[in-house]
Amino acid sequence: MADAETVTFPQNRTCPYNPPTAYRSEHRGPQPVSPARLFDGRTVWLVTGHAEARSLLADQRLSSDRENPAFPILAERLAASTLRRVALLGADDPEHNVQRRMLIPSFTVRRTASLRPQIRATVDRLLDAMVKQGPPADLVDSFALPVPSMVICALLGVPYDDHEFFEAQSRKLLRGPAAADVESARDALDEYFRVLIEQKQAAPGEGLLDELIAKHLETGDVDQQELVRMAQILLIAGHETTANMISLGTFTLLQHPDQLARMRESDGLMPSAVEELLRFLSIADAISRVAVDDIEVGGVTIRAGDGVLLTTSVINRDEAVYASPDELDLGRNARNHVAFGFGIHQCLGQNLARAELEIALPALFDRLPELRLAVPAEEVPFKPGDTLQGLLEMPVTW
Repeated sequence: MADAETVTFPQNRTCPYNPPTAYRSEHRGPQPVSPARLFDGRTVWLVTGHAEARSLLADQRLSSDRENPAFPILAERLAASTLRRVALLGADDPEHNVQRRMLIPSFTVRRTASLRPQIRATVDRLLDAMVKQGPPADLVDSFALPVPSMVICALLGVPYDDHEFFEAQSRKLLRGPAAADVESARDALDEYFRVLIEQKQAAPGEGLLDELIAKHLETGDVDQQELVRMAQILLIAGHETTANMISLGTFTLLQHPDQLARMRESDGLMPSAVEELLRFLSIADAISRVAVDDIEVGGVTIRAGDGVLLTTSVINRDEAVYASPDELDLGRNARNHVAFGFGIHQCLGQNLARAELEIALPALFDRLPELRLAVPAEEVPFKPGDTLQGLLEMPVTW
């Protein structure tokens, strides 16, 4: 598989909203599926073509099972995590289908629409607090992170008073820096949800977690450990991803003032604007799989046991699908992007994420029309390539 054109994966972005140059197929030939080398020297397949990615993500010969010894690991600190079962994201059918069907009713378009007033109220409260405190502020801590964190806590029935604890554990789980940090964070979150589930069994409340306890835990459909891991995935994915999109989306709009003006001039543009930002930013830049059978795709043969990485930042800029893909165009039709994945593992919370972005971004600029960076753009710190992409902090003023 390996050859002179093998690219090292992952690499850090040099611009927070553009993929690393080395990932781009035009710099390594036209192949939509090509070799990549991981931190441990293992060679895997890197998928950068849009058509090939959608085909593979819909192909059940690719497995999401992180307990498979051949599953590709992006960083040394994450190696130990393959020893633990991961709900939803790390399960294949039929197990995955059973888990997903338990959760789908809470994430439908209709259910999400019913949450919009609550999301708007949350956004308004946070903006009130920012205005009262006055500039400068860190947009990540003051707005981008609390919005989805408050929303997912309310949806799950998790006390928001505990947000500092679980946000800190989420950071350790995703970014380490050491394997021991990842493991301790996972243990801490496991224990947190075990205790919370037991408390809810003794005194039921309102929330998705309470519903899952009544409908599936107490009926024996799932055991406590499976429910703990489902709750953990929902909580982490429910706030980390959207927080990154809000902060990085704001940064990107500030760097593209023509598109920001376009967004502010037309409320009806928001659905397409959100899809374009999802395409353009592609914060989940490495979808990992392992082949369980041979697959012919993109002019190569992926053998059983080969690791496969689908790099969404390049897939979503495929010139065969998007005209001028490196340009931010809030009016384009970008709905066939793979920022949420594709196939059976397509993001369960995508409707909720869209609603939060459609509400939070215009509200932010409406309330703070003079919003701008408080430091030069090149001084804004962003996350490394081996985790979800986004900003570590975003100093702003207005």
